[in-house]
Amino acid sequence: MKIRGELYIVLVCMTAGLGGFLFGFDTAVISGAINFLRSQFQLSPLMEGWLMSSALTGCVAGAAIAGYLADRYGRKPVLLLSALLFILSAAGCAVANSPSFLVVARIVGGVGVGFAAMVAPMFISELAPARLRGRLVSLYQLAITLGILCSYLSNTWLLSYAAGHHTSGEGGVLYYYMVTEVWRGMLGSNMAPALLFFLFLLFVPESPRWLLSKGKRMAAEKILLRINGPQGVSAELKAIDESFPAAEKGRFKDLARPAMRVALIIGLVLPFLSQLSGITTVMYYAPAIFEKAGLASGSAFGSAAVIGFFNMVFTFVAIWKVDKWGRKPLLIGGFISLSAALLLIGWTFNTRSESAGMLLPAFVFYIALFAATLGPGVWVILAEIYPTKIRGRAMSLGTLSLFLGSTFVTQTYPMLRESIGIGNVFLLYGVIMLPAAIFVKKLVPETKGKSLEQIEKFWEEREREVAIQ
Repeated sequence: MKIRGELYIVLVCMTAGLGGFLFGFDTAVISGAINFLRSQFQLSPLMEGWLMSSALTGCVAGAAIAGYLADRYGRKPVLLLSALLFILSAAGCAVANSPSFLVVARIVGGVGVGFAAMVAPMFISELAPARLRGRLVSLYQLAITLGILCSYLSNTWLLSYAAGHHTSGEGGVLYYYMVTEVWRGMLGSNMAPALLFFLFLLFVPESPRWLLSKGKRMAAEKILLRINGPQGVSAELKAIDESFPAAEKGRFKDLARPAMRVALIIGLVLPFLSQLSGITTVMYYAPAIFEKAGLASGSAFGSAAVIGFFNMVFTFVAIWKVDKWGRKPLLIGGFISLSAALLLIGWTFNTRSESAGMLLPAFVFYIALFAATLGPGVWVILAEIYPTKIRGRAMSLGTLSLFLGSTFVTQTYPMLRESIGIGNVFLLYGVIMLPAAIFVKKLVPETKGKSLEQIEKFWEEREREVAIQ
């Protein structure tokens, strides 16, 4: 029964993780289209930054309200809504006839990303047992990296297809979307996985912790029985019941309680700092960056796909080790090592800008470090440090902070690139990583192997200790 229960959890979590796949695919697929869009619509650096970051603006809006919606209506309905928004966005991007229309469609998709990014890891953390939670939440990050890789591969294939058929003289709808204006095929390709996400979600249960918080005990027991078996249900129910009264509702002001203030600071600052590593710059602009370094368009797309591949592969390291190494060492080591990688990239651009021979290994080193540390580590921390009754609202703020960081970095990169140069931009990112490591060392607690209820008690005990002092 235990094996069947764990298999069931993994399958449910993989379905929720499709939200991460769409997150990665939707945000990175624009990297292949931006050069075509820049030429077709004569984009200025400011408009280019806005078009690239428009999806992130939607992410900010989605993350801002996702917590309230998830706490009021449940985790599953919000994930279903995110799938519908992904479908609408892909269709809108495919038929856009102006930068403004494209921006609106990207914002719609961004709202879907904001919903999925906040709710999916929280949903996974609420279903997973403590011994597996780090790995299962990390599956969400793995899904993001797989989505990014698939977006690079689909863009590369579409570019190759367009180049091979450009002079064939064919016509029709397919030729228009895959050859004449191939960027439409790139941006519209997200529709297929979005439809799968919606269909699979129809068979996913609601979070038992959310059901208990709403007094729906029988429904929660039924799900917990399937996960834990008859022997484990009573203990799990008791632990959840002790963590909050069934009738008590979480409120934003609960985050201001002394017990939650440090957790709130962590949830707001840590995600923002992780984005100052420049990860969205690399994912959004990878082909353009490699073209700038002297690679031809096709080779640049291939190099971007290599980065996407290593991004996915090294996420397995985090899945393998996050529950063994612990969250805190993973994050501290990540910030310090990423600083070194970013300084190497900046130095490479500033001293060997005409050769990509050293640039690709430097980027692979950087992306491997991010994938094995900050990528999954931040999501795991956000998903587990808050009490159930306010987890939705708290994660909403944390996810909002992450997307604000992404938006800031993506919006400012084109302007920084033109003013101080690509190399100096990455040197700047590298310097910022060092105080981020100090922040983690000072404030972030270790949560490895603890149940969500034990983590909640940790904050309460800390509040009592501060009150005595």
